[in-house]
Amino acid sequence: MRPAGPRLEHGLGSRAQPRQARGRAAGCRAWASPPSGRAKCQIRRGKGSVLGASGQPPRTCAPCDVMSNRWRWPAAPALLPPAPAVVLLSWPPALLSMKVFRRKALVLCLGYVLLLLLTMLNLLDYKWHKEPQQCNEPAPARRAPSSPQQPHFQPRSDIRSLYRPPAPPPRQRQLVYVFTTWRSGSSFFGELFNQNPEVFFLYEPVWHVWQKLYPGDAVSLQGAARDMLGSLYRCDLAVFQLYNTAGAGKNLTTLGIFGAATNKVICSSPLCPAYRKEVVGMVDDKVCKKCPPQRLSLLQDECYKYHTLVIKGVRVFDLAVLAPLMQDPALQLKVIHLVRDPRAVASSRIKSRHGLIRESLQVVRSRDPRIHRMPLLDASHKLNSKKEGGGGSDYHALGAMEVICSSMAKTLQTALRPPDWLKNNYLVVRYEDLVVDPIKTVRQVYGFVNLLVSPEMEKFALNMTSGPSYSSKPFVVSARNATQAVSAWRTALSFQQIKQIEEYCQQPMAVLGYERVNSPEEVKDLSKTLLRKPRL
Repeated sequence: MRPAGPRLEHGLGSRAQPRQARGRAAGCRAWASPPSGRAKCQIRRGKGSVLGASGQPPRTCAPCDVMSNRWRWPAAPALLPPAPAVVLLSWPPALLSMKVFRRKALVLCLGYVLLLLLTMLNLLDYKWHKEPQQCNEPAPARRAPSSPQQPHFQPRSDIRSLYRPPAPPPRQRQLVYVFTTWRSGSSFFGELFNQNPEVFFLYEPVWHVWQKLYPGDAVSLQGAARDMLGSLYRCDLAVFQLYNTAGAGKNLTTLGIFGAATNKVICSSPLCPAYRKEVVGMVDDKVCKKCPPQRLSLLQDECYKYHTLVIKGVRVFDLAVLAPLMQDPALQLKVIHLVRDPRAVASSRIKSRHGLIRESLQVVRSRDPRIHRMPLLDASHKLNSKKEGGGGSDYHALGAMEVICSSMAKTLQTALRPPDWLKNNYLVVRYEDLVVDPIKTVRQVYGFVNLLVSPEMEKFALNMTSGPSYSSKPFVVSARNATQAVSAWRTALSFQQIKQIEEYCQQPMAVLGYERVNSPEEVKDLSKTLLRKPRL
């Protein structure tokens, strides 16, 4: 075994390094040339002494490199005597790692304390600069500045930026269904939404279902109607293609939708340059039909831009059919039930009997044969004269009133004892109230669906109910005389027809406030009103 050499420290501030004698000879000899003479540097084996020529350690003696058996020359002569030898102690690995961990933990703690201190200072600064106001004392009036105030730029490090009010949530879409039946004034009522610049309006889209699935009866088509409405309320207008009657391989366009010729969205920019949606005014169907047909995807993109979507329909007979849509939290559907005196509805149906013969047949097929009913008028009954000739058209027009009034009675009974899904989501509007006091009714309807009534809309509703006379053209929306619109049925129907309709519709008439008549003289007395306050 070779003996290990001593640990030596040579020079100023130099780190002592352990040496192990591995030379072949007895020691390591070399000569240095100091300025004053030649000195001999010798390290004797086993003793580790450094000797000069006089037996004393020289001032400038290079350390002996025992590993290479050579001497190394110092970089510069030492001006001071070498420091005494220092013995270095080596730390065990476990203690060394613990020491490093303690240092890191100390640095992290100091950083955390510093961050906490800065946060407290910012909070104190915010509290001091905030102007407190007493609840019972009015806030002091601000002085008018003598010079224009310079904009104040708040530094990013200010903690007050974290206390800004949160951004308002996105506006919830308002979905509305106008629940009514034929000849109830629904076309005019729908124009109150069609003309509103903030509303996307669709006019009786379920017509496509009835045409495609004809001759299905009215009750059997209720499920398909609900499914279509559910898609439309999500702006999925591709559902129209499922009930396309144009033929196989032909895509439905915007002008192929029922009621498109009077739809303000379809006939306005950007789909058509003929009209502007923000301008209130009736649409001429002859002008709109000249618009270029557009893809349904473009109309669907327009649907997404509106926050209020209103659909008017006459082919849903029971309010319970819409219950799944009203219970869906993603839709939050509201229903406006537009009603009219059943005698006026029957009179208008007979007046437009040829245009409704197909729908009347589908409705009459829905009658329950087990229910005892009074016989219909004879099929050969004429409305007024042979020239006008009603025949079977009158028969089916009055027969459909039995189904219509039966479903209306069921809906009104549900509304009198509303379930949870119907509360605050259902509104009844009488057509007679609309034409007599349009401003009040429009404000009530718009407030129900969270819309603002503009002066232009109030003027439009007032003008549409202040026409010179009662229109004789069915399916045409025009200005009409309100008084004649309410009482026109009293001169158009016979007393026998009136009594038959009252027999069919006695329950809904009692709930809605329509009084029955007892004699032909009472019918002809137009000075006596047959309206009273409804129960809803």
